[in-house]
Amino acid sequence: MPNTAKRITPEYELVNENETIRYLEHGYPSELIRWHAHDDYELHFIVATSGKVFVGDFIGNYYPGQLILTGPRLPHNWVCQNDQSAVETRDMAIRFDHESFSIGMKIIPELAEIIPMLTKAKSGIEFLDFDQDYLTEIFQNVRDSSGLSRLMIALPLLQKLATTPNYRLLSTVQIDLKSNETLQRKINTVVDHVTQNYNQDITLSSVAGLIGMSDSHFSRFFKKATGNRFIEFVNRVRISRACSLLTETDQQIATICFQVGFNNVANFNRRFHELKGVTPRDFRTQSNIHIEGSMTIRH
Repeated sequence: MPNTAKRITPEYELVNENETIRYLEHGYPSELIRWHAHDDYELHFIVATSGKVFVGDFIGNYYPGQLILTGPRLPHNWVCQNDQSAVETRDMAIRFDHESFSIGMKIIPELAEIIPMLTKAKSGIEFLDFDQDYLTEIFQNVRDSSGLSRLMIALPLLQKLATTPNYRLLSTVQIDLKSNETLQRKINTVVDHVTQNYNQDITLSSVAGLIGMSDSHFSRFFKKATGNRFIEFVNRVRISRACSLLTETDQQIATICFQVGFNNVANFNRRFHELKGVTPRDFRTQSNIHIEGSMTIRH
């Protein structure tokens, strides 16, 4: 298995690669797990672990088998749940740049079929209902090949993704993060702090001080980098955790409200409805119907 980590700069850019299709993978823990953006498209396949995924202003759950395409300079990160044990391979990723396809389609017109998908990738795309074993085999074959063979393995997958109707766009804001490595690391510090302490009182001032910024500077910087005002981001993290608890447990809604960091049920219900379009109670009911329906289909 190639040691891909040696081909990545501290800015998360692949170097010394002359191939159209590039590949990397890493386990957990890894220094590559952080809020970041890069110039390549990245087709990101989760092999193991679960936790929270951040793409632009989107916050949701991730799990083995998840497949997401992020566009150039769109910030993203996958954060493992706190009790996760170390794993050798957590992520497998296929990387490519826009220029290869925009220039290539002038010579090979069929490549134009992929361009609409690349446009959507500015928001991040999650592809749904793909078989995990199929994806594992494809990514392994890309990893273990090079040159024209690697391209010929990857193109059918990209063509399949470009034509599938089973996908959803993630970020409501198309963020083009051009900030330097130091600033990206500051954002990563904030993201990690919030995801680890969402159930406690978190103030803008305390977090701004954490990375050495004034309140006003941090507020502007965070909005530009993530597409969220800071309090909106905190609420998104809390509501995302609440969704998991509503689906996976029978805890009372009031209990979940306080467990994820809200200090009153009315505010929790209001913020939940703003982000999810339904009340917590209706969300739980719909989730139960979906789960029961899936079980019926399996039988």
